[in-house]
Amino acid sequence: MGASRKREALSIGLSVARALIRFSIAKNTYNREKAAAMRQRLLYLSGIVLLVLSATLVIWQGSFDFGEHGPVDPSQTLIFWAVSSLVFLLFITLGFMLFRTGVKLYIERRSNREGSRIRTKLVLGALALSFMPVVFLVLFSVQVLNKNLDKWFSKPAEVQRLNFIELAVTLDRSLNEKAQVQAELLAGLPEVARALKTGESDPEFLKRFCAEHGLEGAAILRSGLPLPIGSFGPVTMFQKRDVTEYVTARYPVGSLGFVAVADKVPLDIAEKQRSIERYNRFYGELAVNRRNSKYFYLLYLALITLFVLFVATWIARILAGQISTPIAAVLHAAGEVRKGNLSYRVEVEAIDELAGLVRGFNEMTRELEANSRELDARRRFTEAILESIPTGVISVSSDGTVQRVNRALRAILPHAQTGGTVRLEDLFSREDTAEIKYLMKRARRTGLASSQMDVKLGRQTLHLAVTVSALEDRLNSGFVLVIEDTSDLMRAQQAAAWNEVARRIAHEIKNPLTPITLSAERIARQLDRLALPGEVMRIVRECTATITNEVESVKTLVDEFSRFARFPAAQPVRCDLNEVVQSALSVFSGRLDGIQVRAQFAPDLPAVNLDRELFKRVVVNLVDNAAEAMQESPVKEIDIATQAGTAGGTVELVIADTGCGVSAEEKEKLFLPYFSTKGRGTGLGLAIVNHILSDHSATIRVDDNQPSGTSFTIEIPVLIEGGDDARIPEAAGVTGVRE
Repeated sequence: MGASRKREALSIGLSVARALIRFSIAKNTYNREKAAAMRQRLLYLSGIVLLVLSATLVIWQGSFDFGEHGPVDPSQTLIFWAVSSLVFLLFITLGFMLFRTGVKLYIERRSNREGSRIRTKLVLGALALSFMPVVFLVLFSVQVLNKNLDKWFSKPAEVQRLNFIELAVTLDRSLNEKAQVQAELLAGLPEVARALKTGESDPEFLKRFCAEHGLEGAAILRSGLPLPIGSFGPVTMFQKRDVTEYVTARYPVGSLGFVAVADKVPLDIAEKQRSIERYNRFYGELAVNRRNSKYFYLLYLALITLFVLFVATWIARILAGQISTPIAAVLHAAGEVRKGNLSYRVEVEAIDELAGLVRGFNEMTRELEANSRELDARRRFTEAILESIPTGVISVSSDGTVQRVNRALRAILPHAQTGGTVRLEDLFSREDTAEIKYLMKRARRTGLASSQMDVKLGRQTLHLAVTVSALEDRLNSGFVLVIEDTSDLMRAQQAAAWNEVARRIAHEIKNPLTPITLSAERIARQLDRLALPGEVMRIVRECTATITNEVESVKTLVDEFSRFARFPAAQPVRCDLNEVVQSALSVFSGRLDGIQVRAQFAPDLPAVNLDRELFKRVVVNLVDNAAEAMQESPVKEIDIATQAGTAGGTVELVIADTGCGVSAEEKEKLFLPYFSTKGRGTGLGLAIVNHILSDHSATIRVDDNQPSGTSFTIEIPVLIEGGDDARIPEAAGVTGVRE
């Protein structure tokens, strides 16, 4: 049943995972398709807008009524439309680009995006550097154009043109008059009249005449005939009136016909005439199209200006992006590093020095990350050491704020906490805090200060060794307090001192006891030989008996001293704690009248190293003390339990009673020799118990039982296997008390 449910749960989990993967893939695909569709829609929309603008421009241009200033031919019309269309498109594109750039920069500055301010300054600076020269150049060009046009069509220019025309007319008239004189001279010769009458002409006659007068040709023509009777030179020069290379003239000869002469125009004069004619024609066209030409030049200037501004704006945006994008990326990366994200890297393309800046920043963050890892590893190592050492450590700032405490300090002072508002006064009493601050002042002067302190913790008094170390100013103006609980050490020292005292007392007292006993016995034996009065005999016998009894009592006390001072060494062997405790409890079988003993033994406890007889004496002593402590208690119960230790590697034996309990002051002296709360006895029982447990590397602590009474907890290390022989740890156990 359980396996089927597990399979069902696993299949459901796999189904959910597959569904999530499909959803993620579908979402990514949908986002990509949505972005592609959005780009396609924007492309279509841009094309439609451009088409509408072009149609509007064409319709607008077609509706122009230029009147007499309109284009005079189709070529001018085509050029006007083309240039005006380009100007319009460039104007719209440039305006859109500037508007988009301005809005984008405004939004970035309002949102305080990294690099927005420097990007704005770069773009505006580049645009200003581009626009200002272009605007001044345009104004200057317009001014120059207007002045040149005015100069072209000024009155002196018109007078000069008229002079050129008059010169050309005068020159042409002079040549024509000369040719006319030559024609008149030829018509007056008799050879011409004879030729017209006879219809025949002497070719040599015309040749000689042309040679004598420097003419290119001459001809005699009869009226009504297309061809000349006689001629010299090409006939075409007499037939074409528009030939500019020759000057021709005709003169009638009565009613018979006429003569024609042709004189070649000099090349320089002909070229000058043609130049004057071309200039006159060009000037006339300019005069007619003066305003149109101005408009065309202005359109060309506007086209060039818009193109330059468009290119300048585009280059400004590119350059600003090349500069501001890496800077913005570095600023963003610096913010990430400031937040603690040392693994962030700048992933933008940069050129020249900015590429070096990006590489340097990435190398810096890489080194910072490596250093941070190393510092973090060192910090964890230091924290692990601080948490594992048995000595309490407190880190305190210069103003007395507790910054950190370790685990050992929390074990010594359970109420110790850290935080921004925890101070030394929250951990110690006013007197103890004043003493610690005095040590801090000494440590500030000397670097290190130590002292012994007795700290009251509730009803318990702790004997602490406090060492204060001042931190260097360049690192931190604070202190480190090292606190060690020496309560168990002081108890051990007191116990050792009592051992020495007991040994010496036993030695000093036991020596005279034997002579005293022998002397009393000798006196008793001599009484039977002497005849003394009855009363004297009785008194002497009582005195000798008293001496003997008291000597025996003193011997008993000396024997107790001797046993405490020279207790036999423990011989531990592998044992079961439950079995040893049960064997010790069998001593009290039927002897604890009115006392209920409840034993609870944990099964499967690990083996321990114990001297059976010595440890049985420990259990017997503790149970006997518990029974005596409950003499006046209405409820008489003894709870005995074995269990695994909370720290691991140990087992515990707990013996609790419902007696009158032990005060905090008595707990401090409970394991000292000759201290007893019963008002009788030697007071060596618990001292012997502590001695035996120390030989077993075990510890004992005293707690208050709830609701009344006392609880003794013995903590014993588990067996350490060492080949065939078992051994116990070398570290001696100590005793302790707990509220």
